[in-house]
Amino acid sequence: MKKGKMKVSFIVVFVLVALVYLVLLELSKNVVAGWLGSVVVLCGFFLLHQKLLVDKSWILRLLGWIVLFLLLFGIYKLSYPPYKTVPAVTYKNPVATDVVSVEQGDLTGVYNEDQSVEVYTGIPYAAPPVGDLRFKETQPAESWEGVKVCDHFAPMSMQSESSTLWNSLVGAYIYNNLKLFDFSDNYREAMSEDSLYLNIWKPAGDISDCPVIVFIHGGSLQTGQSSYDQYRGETYAKKGIVFVSITYRLNIFGYYADEDLIAESPNNTTGNYGLLDQIEALKWVNANIASFGGDVNNITIAGESAGASSVNALCVSPLAKGLFKKAVAESSGIVAHTPYHTFRSLKEALEMKKDAFATLGVSSVEEMRALDAKTLVGAAGQYNSMTVDGYAITKQPYLTYEAGENNEEALINGFNAHEADVFTILGTKVTEENYEEILRSYFGDSTEKIMELYPATAGDGAKSQYNAVMSASWFAYSHYTWSRYLAAQNKPVYEYYFTKENKGLSTNHAGELPYFYGCLETQPQNYTDSDYALSETITDYIANFAKTGDPNGEGLPTWPTYEEMPNRVLELGETVEMTEDPFLDIYQVIDEAQGYDFE
Repeated sequence: MKKGKMKVSFIVVFVLVALVYLVLLELSKNVVAGWLGSVVVLCGFFLLHQKLLVDKSWILRLLGWIVLFLLLFGIYKLSYPPYKTVPAVTYKNPVATDVVSVEQGDLTGVYNEDQSVEVYTGIPYAAPPVGDLRFKETQPAESWEGVKVCDHFAPMSMQSESSTLWNSLVGAYIYNNLKLFDFSDNYREAMSEDSLYLNIWKPAGDISDCPVIVFIHGGSLQTGQSSYDQYRGETYAKKGIVFVSITYRLNIFGYYADEDLIAESPNNTTGNYGLLDQIEALKWVNANIASFGGDVNNITIAGESAGASSVNALCVSPLAKGLFKKAVAESSGIVAHTPYHTFRSLKEALEMKKDAFATLGVSSVEEMRALDAKTLVGAAGQYNSMTVDGYAITKQPYLTYEAGENNEEALINGFNAHEADVFTILGTKVTEENYEEILRSYFGDSTEKIMELYPATAGDGAKSQYNAVMSASWFAYSHYTWSRYLAAQNKPVYEYYFTKENKGLSTNHAGELPYFYGCLETQPQNYTDSDYALSETITDYIANFAKTGDPNGEGLPTWPTYEEMPNRVLELGETVEMTEDPFLDIYQVIDEAQGYDFE
């Protein structure tokens, strides 16, 4: 009886260990060889235990378990997913396009599965910013011989990397992505300092004079990649748009500032290398997009989060003048007197040099250039802001708008209902007792007025109020101000307010992305027919805007300009209709705190 109980106990523990380990392999995306090795080791251990160890002393049985865990650990490490570039399309044996000629050489792409869209990925738009070109202005792309095959995305720009296990757990929690034992994604996306590439989706066949959208990804200017499946361009290509997405230098590679770099620069610039990359990408598009059927005279730039801040920066940069006509900006901007994020003064940027040198153990820029890219990423934490460098950005952005020197001729911009909530999850715990103190660190003498509008309440009430205040100030306020500037210039501006709840990110920051780019099918578990209908409406609005500068069209609810209906926004939710901006009361306080007098 005792032996029988021991066997049952062993089998139960063994099965639990095996299942947990196999799930660990899947969540970590280990390669198939690791699975095969693990199965062999687990089966071998089971048979060995049943034949030789079941009657032995507990010390020998324990030793057997220790050997098993060591072997499984070794297999886990040896079969960790390799780095690979992401394919342009997911179906097997994709069909190649005809050869396209650009200034640098000839290239081919691939068709999507139904051959309605041509996809070209990993096209170099600039010289690799490596070696002596690290921390320097972007240089034009180099020519190549032969035909370049552009059927995989290029490596993403250097950035801090989370483990695949952590990424899988976050994906399961945020996106309800619980699909296990799928071997199609058992790799890590490649990363490189050589990352200045772009991707193009175009309607299939011989086309010309199609409007163009150039998309800039977000990620706090620290992370992100152009291959993410939430903002690919197939939907817009099917609507007659040539869609482009770009990569750019991030974190310390893109936004490090140094007096020595100013001295060596022919343009006396530093701190905006990522922005200069985006400008070089726009120059490449202007020079080459006609080869893909795009209209060089009808280019719209678009971006989300830090990508929207970048769009705002391009709208004020003299270097970007004439490179685009219209803009779409989701959930960020830098037009406030004192932008809340992704922007800092040059003085602040230069002061971070000491921290960089101390962290990296160097004493000069040349020593930084000699370091490998992965070492630099370790010091990348706070390099997430553009600056007034006198070259790419010549003055505080709001001053450019007040002078009427901004570049965009029309604008779609807006925000989500709960922008800040996802950022405050791991932050300081907000309670009724510390609510005022936390707000005062942001609003100073205006704190009392903020608290009158959003008073702290017991329980989770203080956190909820804090989230609302942060959503209004950090995100929505920039769009309110941006819209006012454009309306005052008699330029068409259309502002939205995204409120569509779902099982994914919902109305949190970035929750609108798959709707705006027609990519809901990548997470079908989170969306219903009403979500797909809303996405179709939104992409129709943006396609119309890219074509004509006016989002309105047949079958769509009317979207008035901000000038026509001040302080009202188009709600994109269960219904699509004009509504009052929910944060008007707090905007007035922020105006006062920032010394802003629009009148």
